[in-house]
Amino acid sequence: MTDLANRLSRRALLRAAFALSLAPLLAGPALAAEEVNVYSARHYDTDEALYAHFTKATGIRVNRIEADADKLMERMRTEGVNSPADVFVAVDAGRLWRAQAAGLLQPLKSPVLEAAVPANLRAPDGEWFGLSKRVRIIVYNKAKVRPEEIKGYENLADPKWKGRVLVRSSTHIYNQSLTGALIAALGETGAESWARGLVANFARSPRGGDTDQIRAVAAGEGDVALVNHYYLAHLIRSAKPEDKAAVEKIDMVFPDQSGRGAHVNISGAGLARHAPNRANAIKLLEYFVSPEAQAIFAEGNAEYPAVKGARLSPILAGWGEFREDTVNAAVFGRNNEAALKLMDRAGWK
Repeated sequence: MTDLANRLSRRALLRAAFALSLAPLLAGPALAAEEVNVYSARHYDTDEALYAHFTKATGIRVNRIEADADKLMERMRTEGVNSPADVFVAVDAGRLWRAQAAGLLQPLKSPVLEAAVPANLRAPDGEWFGLSKRVRIIVYNKAKVRPEEIKGYENLADPKWKGRVLVRSSTHIYNQSLTGALIAALGETGAESWARGLVANFARSPRGGDTDQIRAVAAGEGDVALVNHYYLAHLIRSAKPEDKAAVEKIDMVFPDQSGRGAHVNISGAGLARHAPNRANAIKLLEYFVSPEAQAIFAEGNAEYPAVKGARLSPILAGWGEFREDTVNAAVFGRNNEAALKLMDRAGWK
C-alpha cells in the first residue's frame, strides 16, 4: 500500500472511531454531509441551544465530544494530522494558551471575529477568541465584613484578613490565571509575596469548588472568598431553601475598581490545526459572536458576553457596570507555568 493510501486509510479509521464515540449523542441517523466536529471542555446543558440554533440556521450538523480540556488536547496530539477536530473549546485562557503552545490550533484571520471580540480577549495572532467572560469576584459575609473594607485581590494578603480567606486549590486553572495576571501587574516577586500573604490568611486548607467557598462564607467558616461570578449567580437563581438562606447572608464586590480592574478570564475557542471541515468551523466560530449566541452564553450560564453591547442576564445587569483588567488573556495564559510554581513555593495547596 502506498504512503498516500496508508494516510487515507488511517484518516478513515480515525473518523470512524470519532463517529463511534459520538454514538450516544447522535443515536439514529448517519452523520450529515455538512458537519463540524467540536472538542469541547464546556459541560453546560444550555449550550445545546447554541448548536441547535447553528444547525437550524446553516444546515451544518455539530458533532461534539465533551471532556476535560487536557484530555481533549492529548487526544488531538495523539490523532495528529488525521484528527477530525475542527474546533477546540475551553473554559479559560490558560488551556487555550496551552493548546496554542502545543501547536494544536491554527491562526485565523476573520473580520467578523476581530470586529466583535476585543483585542484583550483574543490571541494576538488569531489562534483563539474569547466567547464569554468570567470575572473573579470577592464574596463576603455581610455580618462580618463591610464592602468598603475590600479594596482588591492584593488587599486579601493584608494580615487583617488572617484566618478569614477562603479559596479553592491552586491546582485549579482559575486561580492560576488570576495569579498569572498578578505576575503581569506586580512582577513574579510581587505576585509571590501576595500569594504568601494570602496563604497566611486562609481560614482552612483549600478544598471544594467555588460554590463550596460561597456556602462556607455563608456558614461562617470564613469571611471572604475568591470565586468566579457565575457560581454566585447560580445560587441566586436556585429555588432550594438552603441556597436562598445562604444568599441572604452574603454579598459580592468587584475587586480593584479604583485600580486596574477585576480579573477577567474567558471561555473561548480556536480553529483546530488540522480541521477537515475548516469552512464550517469558521462559520461556527463566527456564529458564536452573533447576538443570538452571545445572549445564550449570557443567560445560559450567567456569563458576561465577550461582545460589547450584548444582552446581559437580569442578575448580571442588576450588579451594574464594573472596571475590568484589560491585560491580554494570552499574557496570563503564558504566565501559567510560572504562576503554578510560585503558588507551590508559597504553600498554596
